[in-house]
Amino acid sequence: MCGIVGFTGLRHAAPVLLDGLKKLEYRGYDSAGLAVMNDGVLSVKKVSGRIANLCEITKDGNTMPGEVGIGHTRWATHGAPTEENAHPHLSNDGKFAIVHNGIIENYIKLREELTERGYHFDSETDTEVIVHLLEMYYKGDMRKTLIKVVNRLKGSYALGVICADEPGKIFAAREASPLIIGLGLDENYFASDVTALVSNTRNVIYMDDGDFAELTSDSVVIFDGTARPVEKKSSRINWDVQAAEKGGFDHFMLKEIMEQPAAVKATTAPRIRKGRIDFEEIDISAAELAGIRKIVITACGSAYYAGCAGRYALEKLTGIPVETELASELRYSDPLIDEHTLVIVISQSGETADTIAAMKECRAKGAKVLAIVNVVGSTVAKLADYTVYTWAGPEIAVATTKGYTTQVTVLYMLSMFFAEKLGRISGKEYDRLMVMITRLPRHIQQAIDMNPRVTELAKKYHKSKALFFIGRNTDYAVALEGALKMKEISYLHAEAYAAGELKHGTIALIEEHTPVIALCCNRKIMEKTLSNIVEVKARGAEVLALTFRDNQKILSEADDLLFMPKVDEIFSAVIEILPLQLLAYHVAKENGCDIDKPKNLAKSVTVE
Repeated sequence: MCGIVGFTGLRHAAPVLLDGLKKLEYRGYDSAGLAVMNDGVLSVKKVSGRIANLCEITKDGNTMPGEVGIGHTRWATHGAPTEENAHPHLSNDGKFAIVHNGIIENYIKLREELTERGYHFDSETDTEVIVHLLEMYYKGDMRKTLIKVVNRLKGSYALGVICADEPGKIFAAREASPLIIGLGLDENYFASDVTALVSNTRNVIYMDDGDFAELTSDSVVIFDGTARPVEKKSSRINWDVQAAEKGGFDHFMLKEIMEQPAAVKATTAPRIRKGRIDFEEIDISAAELAGIRKIVITACGSAYYAGCAGRYALEKLTGIPVETELASELRYSDPLIDEHTLVIVISQSGETADTIAAMKECRAKGAKVLAIVNVVGSTVAKLADYTVYTWAGPEIAVATTKGYTTQVTVLYMLSMFFAEKLGRISGKEYDRLMVMITRLPRHIQQAIDMNPRVTELAKKYHKSKALFFIGRNTDYAVALEGALKMKEISYLHAEAYAAGELKHGTIALIEEHTPVIALCCNRKIMEKTLSNIVEVKARGAEVLALTFRDNQKILSEADDLLFMPKVDEIFSAVIEILPLQLLAYHVAKENGCDIDKPKNLAKSVTVE
């Protein structure tokens, strides 16, 4: 969701903060601001809209001198996206400035108390109560003050603070919202995401819930709720800053679509040894695995659809029943989960609030939790019993592409890994599937190369009022993600339906020239999908089919075509999604949409 940065050092803070905020634009935001301390005085600049506006009014930070500061990009939750509601917020006495990610659940009660005590509020936000609590409790010791303040808060927060009485220092606190310390030479930083830090340092400390930090230009002290210092190991960011740049592409999303062959190879190659799949990070015995009676995959958004796509291979190869559950539903459903359940949690960021809550609920019921996540050191990674990193590299565009494909790839590999441990796959079948796994990057590249006409198709379909995606089995699972890609970046109404359900209501929506994107890549049920294509065409639909080049029956019925290489449907989802990602991208481009930062969306949904 929102992004925060902090800096203390021997150079001007504002340009550093602005650079960090630009790196966080992909998270989604609607306003931005800076607070800088200079000679014991705090100055604040805030804007609604883009960071470019903040750069303009501060002359790229040059009109805000000072070597200590904090910055924020806000995604509105409490109050409209106005300048008044933007962060940082100042205390009434001008002594404190704060930035905050998260939600304070008891802010109404705190606001009423503070108002009665004479504090006035300039915004509608939940955050502003924090800065007034700081003023109320401060008696000259910032560590004790911070501890007192957060003990009054219920909810989630990544908090950055500067105090006019504490020159050269920035303070931070974390609870259920990501926060990372960056370690530099004669300067130190904090941020909500490593992408804000990699231009300046690759050495970081991942803060845990309940941690506080005090930073100066030459020191970092992490302390606990009793104000006592605690030891934290630093980590090294192992990807290059250029990985977070566009590299000549018009948009990060297109760059990340094109990176998928390499991303999937980065996911698979380190785990293939002597022709076998080896997850060293999963220390589970065959006996323990045999005791698993059910697997539950839970996630949100595209990660959930990755679970839907990977479920088929996992269930087929292991013989264990697999359920997929939205994390936002699972956390409140009192699920039938016990010590004989393996819960697979999927999250690109590792900070998705509903997913974290769901995995805590499942662990409390005795289940083992395996996390599939991209961000090293994230909350999901730390809470899980077993963590598998996708190694997809930084994903900047809000709409995920390589995050999804690498997540599905991990599920494929887990299917084989578990099946072999359980003795439920023959050597011949294992070898056949291993060939398919190693060829995934090549097939993904082919799926990109086979569709040069996608830009022409985008020109045809970009003004559609609604698009319907249909498919069966694995095709339906991919249709869910394909429709989501279309709606989230092009703003067109797009829905996915199981093709067999058309007669049960959906076909009433089909009229003359309605676009229907039919996924026809599962050969076992191709005839059934063909019947559905004939049904919608009889009602005037225009059918864009995704299939193989030699599928003559589909080719003869469809109005337009997208292609993918012919592969076994068990591992087809990571290939099949590529043409749909490209179609969504080019439709959005035709519509002039902000592709990397679609309206109202955020990359990492860290609040409920």
